[in-house]
Amino acid sequence: MTDYDALLLLSFGGPEGPDDVMPFLENVTRGRNVPRERLEQVAEHYYLFGGVSPINEQCRRLKAAIEADLAAHSIDLPVYWGNRNWTPYLADTVRQMAADGVRRAAAFVTSAYSGYSSELQYLEDIARAREEVPGAPQIDKLPAYCRRPGFIDPFVDGLRDALARLPQDARVLFTAHSVPLAQPGRADYVAELEDVAATVAERAAPGRPWDLVYQSRSGPPAQPWLEPDICDHMEKLAAEGVGAVAVVPIGFVSDHMEVKYDLDVEAADKAAALGVRFERVATPCPDPRFAALARELVTEPAGGAAAGAGR
Repeated sequence: MTDYDALLLLSFGGPEGPDDVMPFLENVTRGRNVPRERLEQVAEHYYLFGGVSPINEQCRRLKAAIEADLAAHSIDLPVYWGNRNWTPYLADTVRQMAADGVRRAAAFVTSAYSGYSSELQYLEDIARAREEVPGAPQIDKLPAYCRRPGFIDPFVDGLRDALARLPQDARVLFTAHSVPLAQPGRADYVAELEDVAATVAERAAPGRPWDLVYQSRSGPPAQPWLEPDICDHMEKLAAEGVGAVAVVPIGFVSDHMEVKYDLDVEAADKAAALGVRFERVATPCPDPRFAALARELVTEPAGGAAAGAGR
């Protein structure tokens, strides 16, 4: 059973057509003084895919999978969905929850780790949305789940499958979104990434060399961010004679744009230019084991020791 009367799926959001792209990017970068030229460069990544980010459709599928899992376990808990940067906006979802009489909800976010952008920023989003809605329900963010089997097991299976298609000496690259070195919570984020990478490597490829790399940095060149960058690291590996890599996007729960473009286009093209074989492992969403995580967390005592966000 659970102490909650609703579950909130909380995600980043993404454009669903060419006309959405620039307004979406303006939402994402509001208050950060990002030059217009940079937004236009990033917009081209979306236009390559028809101006549609995969993330909203993946959230729809995840929401349906969570609902099916709850029903299969006889748990009567409505599931709502809200985004940080695009429709359905979080504040609108909270408004609907209040109208439906929800009093206390648990938030399952599409980010598995601790740290500012992975966790604390979502708490800020929840608090801001609640302030906009009279009578808003209490919303507790469920805890980081990067070490849970429902997140790790799909990566283990995917890495085994990828390595079966590659030469015996293929290097494993675990990749995650880079963040500024000065960002609050950065040390916890890195420690969790290292732990997840070591766990997946030990189970899927014991004894095989692996590296933790980063991608998708967006800050000014003078600002230190987590390194090495995946493309820079593949250059180094190629120079050392490595001819194949299995890329495991452990920093991400779904194949959204930073996976579909930054890995499947940019990193894959870099590998091809270097003459390095490239296999990218799928992310967990919407694997049924990942969808079950929401139920597991929301039914644990105190919602899996949820972080309070507006009591």
